[in-house]
Amino acid sequence: MVNEKRIIDQFLQLVQIDSETSKERKIADYLIHVMESIGLDVIEDKSNDKSRHEAGNLICKLEGNSSDTETIFFTAHMDTVAPGKSIKPVIRENMILSDGTTILGADDKAGIAAIIECIHVLKEMETSHGDLYFVIMSGEESGLVGSRYFDSSLLPADYGYALDSNGQVGQVMTAAPAQSKLYASIKGKAAHAGVNPEKGVSAISITAKAITKMPLGRVDEETTANIGSFEGKGPTNVVCDEVLLIAEARSLSENKLKKQVHNMIEALEHTATIMGGEVEVNVKSMYPSYHFKSNDKVVETVVNAIAGIGRKPILKTSGGGSDANHLSGKGIPTVNLAIGYENIHTKNERMPIQELVKIPELMVEIIKQTRID
Repeated sequence: MVNEKRIIDQFLQLVQIDSETSKERKIADYLIHVMESIGLDVIEDKSNDKSRHEAGNLICKLEGNSSDTETIFFTAHMDTVAPGKSIKPVIRENMILSDGTTILGADDKAGIAAIIECIHVLKEMETSHGDLYFVIMSGEESGLVGSRYFDSSLLPADYGYALDSNGQVGQVMTAAPAQSKLYASIKGKAAHAGVNPEKGVSAISITAKAITKMPLGRVDEETTANIGSFEGKGPTNVVCDEVLLIAEARSLSENKLKKQVHNMIEALEHTATIMGGEVEVNVKSMYPSYHFKSNDKVVETVVNAIAGIGRKPILKTSGGGSDANHLSGKGIPTVNLAIGYENIHTKNERMPIQELVKIPELMVEIIKQTRID
């Protein structure tokens, strides 16, 4: 059913197209050409007017040939992390890797290759299906900005699947947390560190003491928090009067997320007040959470499909965000599927050929499962 050589060749071609996040124009133009050449209608949205990336999201429609099936979609993203220029893929022992000087880009070009192969298979097998949408997002690696600014009215689907999680094909991320980021300016008072340090207020001391009062790491089974960085610059003979701090919190529960963010801000403000400093905090919501049950149609369909390709369905909760978060938040039920890539965001990234071939097989089976009884 799946043409192994064809999908490998397609994947190798995709990863050799430079597309570090924000620089997606070249890969977008290539994908528009490919999708139109195999019979899909393609629209590029205007999300890049807000994201400031080179390309918008691509919404590709394959017209249905059956009226008794649901309308579903699959999504992957076209951008990669750095270093992702001049990637030279190699095949070794049924694995595809880079030459070790760059990432490979399987995150998420394995998903894109699977989408293209799935379309080929559907046409060759003359499979019955409803309208199908394939959404190729830009800016996923820049904080999910493509899906953040995606206009959901362009996607009239009942539900769908993101092809963008690690783990063997058959694992389904049925839940993922919301994330908020905190950007704080902690202000103290400068003074000579040797002559009259008692007249100063160290912003570094305020920040360090406040951090010790914050619940961090694994806060509970649904919530995590982390300090990304804090920085106070200056000569050693001056009491530092300003620190910039960046932190995050995540939770499957929106209420717990609000509480965690409140606790982190309170620790900063309380400590600053006691020590004679000030704090300004800006909180940015990065993406919403999603959570689906086993009897929700988006989950039930993929579980049956996984069993249909001879694998055991494994339902999991993710600790990270994906385009599925924003799409679900916009009212289109979406779960994230494992597609087999390993060691992503590193020069040791690799893609097992067995998993690469299995992704479109699962996609075709999902499409077959969407028939309305």
